[in-house]
Amino acid sequence: MANSRVAPDAPLAWHDFFVGSIGAAAALTGLLFVAISINLEQILAFPQLPGRAAGTLGTLVGALVVSGCVLAPGQSHQALGTELAVVGAILVAQTIWVSRASSTPDGATSWQFRHLATLLVPGVLFIIGGISVAVGAGGGLSWVGTGVLLGFVLASINAWVLLVEIKR
Repeated sequence: MANSRVAPDAPLAWHDFFVGSIGAAAALTGLLFVAISINLEQILAFPQLPGRAAGTLGTLVGALVVSGCVLAPGQSHQALGTELAVVGAILVAQTIWVSRASSTPDGATSWQFRHLATLLVPGVLFIIGGISVAVGAGGGLSWVGTGVLLGFVLASINAWVLLVEIKR
């Protein structure tokens, strides 16, 4: 009888995780759009919040896209790794861009740095995971899965701020 086990870092081994992730990312993205639309006036009243909203949307869309990349059949590890790293790089660039655009001269630099750092983490993990998948060593999709999960946690915190805390 042939060994039917799947290598732990093969996309097939991660299939169920990324199927769940793509659905969760789509649902959370929709909920965040609702939160932003409900409180748009209040969000626009605070210079840092539009960037926070945009960065959070970027994180969720990044999780959605990397999940879709992993689920796409018939790719080489090099192609998949490149896709994941490119999505991560785009996410990092978008995060820096929206964070810089929403900074204010009198804004607390430490707050801006902490906020930027937390939004950067999923994208950086996608880059590391993509490179790891492409070279076939170093943890591969574990990095990407961690980035997706951290992205969900960070997006949930930010959605709470944009939906509830802004009303306080």
